[in-house]
Amino acid sequence: MTPTDTASHTSALGYDLTPLRGEARERAVEDAGLTHEERHILLDHGTERPGCGLLLHTKEEGRYACHLCGLPLFESGSKFESGTGWPSFFQPVDSEHVRAIVDRSLGMTRTETRCARCDGHLGHVFPDGPPPTGQRYCMNSAALEFFPTGEEPVQRTAADPAPDASGQ
Repeated sequence: MTPTDTASHTSALGYDLTPLRGEARERAVEDAGLTHEERHILLDHGTERPGCGLLLHTKEEGRYACHLCGLPLFESGSKFESGTGWPSFFQPVDSEHVRAIVDRSLGMTRTETRCARCDGHLGHVFPDGPPPTGQRYCMNSAALEFFPTGEEPVQRTAADPAPDASGQ
């Protein structure tokens, strides 16, 4: 699926990957209640300072989801200590949930990672991770929300109904 597709699509795990665009994305931003820093990272491709992210040292079992739209992105079992100052994972929960974009900013070429549903900036992926993938998904804590095993993130999708005239 290309970034410009608007057709409905479901991942192998059963999550709606229909791209959030226009009013649907604006509604998700509002519903997520993002802080200034979270907005800067997810929407403006910012980066939090190393070592300061709230999820860096999380060791509980569960899932990490996109803070903007709730799409599950990583499992705690794929998290590892990379020593970089950002939460790191060796693989996404479903390869369709994370998109890779060539990033040529800052005078270098890197691979940016974005949420496949809402296009929110997550971080970058590097080819220096542990087995079995050899990948290091270096994520911004502010782009993620942690859900302990048994809890599910709220899904903010393109199919979410718009509020009626009364605002409900």
